[in-house]
Amino acid sequence: MSIKGGCLKDEGNERFQAGELDKAIECYTKAIKLCKDKKVLAVIYRNRSACFLKKESYTNAASDASKAIDVDATDVKALFRRSQALEKLGKLDMAFKDVQRCSTIEPKNKTFLETLRRLGAEIQAKTTFSTDSRVQNMFDILLDEEMDKDKKEKAANNLVVLAREDAGAERIFQNNGVPLLLDMLETGKVEMVLAAIRTFAGMCTGHKARTMAIIHLVGIDKLCSIMAVDNEDIALATSDLFQCINDSLTGGDRRTYGKEEALVLDASKDLKSILLALLEMVASKKVSGHGRDQALNLLCRNVPRKDKKDHDHSKSLFTIDHGLKKILKVCGQIPDLPDQLPMTENTQLIASVLLDKLWDDLRCDPERDHYREVCDEYIKGKFDPNDMDRNIHAINALSGLLQGPFEVGNQLVGRQGIMEMMVALCGSEREVDQMVAVEALIHSSTKMSRASFIITNGVSLLKDIYKKTKNEKIKIRALVGLCKLGSAGGDDYSMRQFAEGSTEKLAKQCRKWLCNSAMDTKTRKWAIEGLAYLTQDADVKDDFVEDEPAMKAMFELAKSKDKTILYAVACTLVNCTNSYEKKEIMPELIQLAKFSKQHVPEQHPKDKKDFIQKRVKRLLKGGVISALTVMVKADNLLLTDQTKEMLARVFLALADDAKDRGTICAHGGGKALIPLALEGSAIGKIRASHALAKIAAVSNPEIAFPGERIYEVVRPLVSLLHPERDGVQNYEALLSLTNLAGLNDKLRVKILKEKALPEIEQYMFEDHDHIRQAATECMCNLVTCKEVQDRYLEDGNDRLKLLVLMCAEDDEKLQRAAAGALAMLTAAQKKLCTKMTLTLQWLEILQRLILHDQPQIQHRGLVIVYNILNSDDNELAKKLIESEILEILTVIGKAMDNPKRQLVIDVARTCLVKAMDLELVYFNRPHVINGNPIGAISADAIS
Repeated sequence: MSIKGGCLKDEGNERFQAGELDKAIECYTKAIKLCKDKKVLAVIYRNRSACFLKKESYTNAASDASKAIDVDATDVKALFRRSQALEKLGKLDMAFKDVQRCSTIEPKNKTFLETLRRLGAEIQAKTTFSTDSRVQNMFDILLDEEMDKDKKEKAANNLVVLAREDAGAERIFQNNGVPLLLDMLETGKVEMVLAAIRTFAGMCTGHKARTMAIIHLVGIDKLCSIMAVDNEDIALATSDLFQCINDSLTGGDRRTYGKEEALVLDASKDLKSILLALLEMVASKKVSGHGRDQALNLLCRNVPRKDKKDHDHSKSLFTIDHGLKKILKVCGQIPDLPDQLPMTENTQLIASVLLDKLWDDLRCDPERDHYREVCDEYIKGKFDPNDMDRNIHAINALSGLLQGPFEVGNQLVGRQGIMEMMVALCGSEREVDQMVAVEALIHSSTKMSRASFIITNGVSLLKDIYKKTKNEKIKIRALVGLCKLGSAGGDDYSMRQFAEGSTEKLAKQCRKWLCNSAMDTKTRKWAIEGLAYLTQDADVKDDFVEDEPAMKAMFELAKSKDKTILYAVACTLVNCTNSYEKKEIMPELIQLAKFSKQHVPEQHPKDKKDFIQKRVKRLLKGGVISALTVMVKADNLLLTDQTKEMLARVFLALADDAKDRGTICAHGGGKALIPLALEGSAIGKIRASHALAKIAAVSNPEIAFPGERIYEVVRPLVSLLHPERDGVQNYEALLSLTNLAGLNDKLRVKILKEKALPEIEQYMFEDHDHIRQAATECMCNLVTCKEVQDRYLEDGNDRLKLLVLMCAEDDEKLQRAAAGALAMLTAAQKKLCTKMTLTLQWLEILQRLILHDQPQIQHRGLVIVYNILNSDDNELAKKLIESEILEILTVIGKAMDNPKRQLVIDVARTCLVKAMDLELVYFNRPHVINGNPIGAISADAIS
């Protein structure tokens, strides 16, 4: 700063003390124009800010204080002055943040603490008043009978937004909002009903007492009647409300209510009433298909235990006693017959899923025996020689069991008279009887032992139906039965059930039906069911991927509303990509099996790697990724863990070739993989995580996983570092984490929070060169974090020593990563410069780095040299210059400018300038390094 500028600043201070504010501002303004020192400039701005505060020019005061804070973020005076100005401008939230920072810097300052308390109270009062007035405004609009429809709908939707905040929800409740919301429900207008339901959901979220009050004011029966209406959006919204109620009553509320809680807030009766009401909805004719689906969904989500370690499964036992027969009734419905329950295309599959979940939740044999007895009693009770409708109802209920708890259904199929009934129905003149019987045969032949029985007894029957019937719906089901039986040998080429070429003919017919858009979706779905079995044959796989119209037709059906198709599509894709589990058989065991004349599975010639790769390319070209992304978004109950696992396997197979990963990302595959990696079976999550690792390792993560999704990728990748994962998974996870860690601090902190650091350190000791290199590269990108630096500063470990020794490795990639990590660590923590010298060979290793022929490695070595010279350890710097390193620096620094090595030359020159500043070298004649005239460097250091 010039002398004149300093005088003006001092004069401004004197004018301020004298109360001459305008003249003080004038002096400070002139001083600002002359001042070039940032720190002094900040002080002048801060002083002028005080003048503006006194003059009540609050905008200028805040602006000047901000300029001072830009130079020094911890300037308490500037922060407090800006807080005072912002408060006067009415920006209480911003003022509160500034004074909060002041109190953090000076926690004992009473002025700051008092201001903090006062502003906090004012903000709270303002928020409460604001919320109260907004709620009242919405009420006034909704209660005004002359108000137009659009304004009322807008006000109703504003209530939904207000109810999402606890303050807004409480205001609505306290201001008698429940009667108003009930009036909105009575209007019958979809928009108003949806707004009322969603407002109730907000009010019930996380507040047990308010939830119980709303239940008693509105009534469970009323809510069930709303969910029963034939409107998908209203049914879904009411289902969400019931879920909010359940969550709040079962532990979603963390408030402390004191001694009265046990007496006043006992929710067990309400929960039992809700459960009984939902079970009544399951089999009620008054309930729409959408309402029935949501009732079944709620039972699936909330009845079975989420954690099998929890011993209380009383809700499942209660549901079996009071609702199992009602669920079986849904499974037994025949949509083609009159007087059936209203259903959607997904209802019966959801019912089967619920049956399976209830069975899986049982803990002992007596409970399972009781479950079987209830099912057996229900199905036997439906059989009637004089009423064919009751018989097909029983068989259809059995099909529901076979699609759910197969063990129960399979046992019932084996009972005397059941299989005979199926055969009799197949020969019936009524097409609906044939259709139900064929479906039951298909479902009952899931196990190979059962398939063998049906091959013996039922293939001819299915063939007769297929040939004779003119009804396409029955024909396609009979074909699927034949497809399923024909694939009983799996992918074992030597165990084909049918004659050569038969499976290809069946598949061709399935593809023909699949492409027939004139047929209804449910019928075409059965064509995919057939392909799901037949594509175990490699000839069928090849034919299918070559048939582009059939492939695209399947993808379009996968995107349809009928989600019962998901499993069949997933099976077909797993077969086409050969991504199913395949056990490796030792060649010695094969020879032994042949010698002992045992069966040896044979691989089809078209199941070899080159054929699989061609099929993958065809699927990608056909649009498989867009279909998969839609499938992943399906409701969790229909997208079972098994289906998720298959989709994860398909994604992993599709991502095998690095060239295809860009295509996967471009169609949203990266985003679709995240939920598969976070939820599902253990194997499914691993496969999805591995696919994510493959994508993140070679793609730009910010493009592959846009927005906040990029942070969700970290946990699945860290899970692959577990010692039980294989080497390829470890390696690709480390590569992808390296890629993420190189992006920003927030991602690096996320990686550390997921406790990845110990695992990464462990892999730095790995014997496998590639894994060790990947772990070191990952560490190189993480060392900018303070937490990592602290681990290297700790005493009693060899972390730093390991890095120094890695710099001497022959593997150039490993050497480069280790040198990079060491360079950043020694730059960030000067103490580490001294600590690295505890490694005996440190000087020789450093010389080797700065003599390296690779510029990147040489540059890292020179940065380490500079960090040592800049470490404030004069003895260490002197030791460095007394070694041969000075001569090496001199040679590099004197080199002619070279664009390819300029970075290296510049750092060497900077090191020499630093050595000169430390007076460790002297110069004989003028020379220019880094634009600074210095002497020619003597080979001798100053002693």
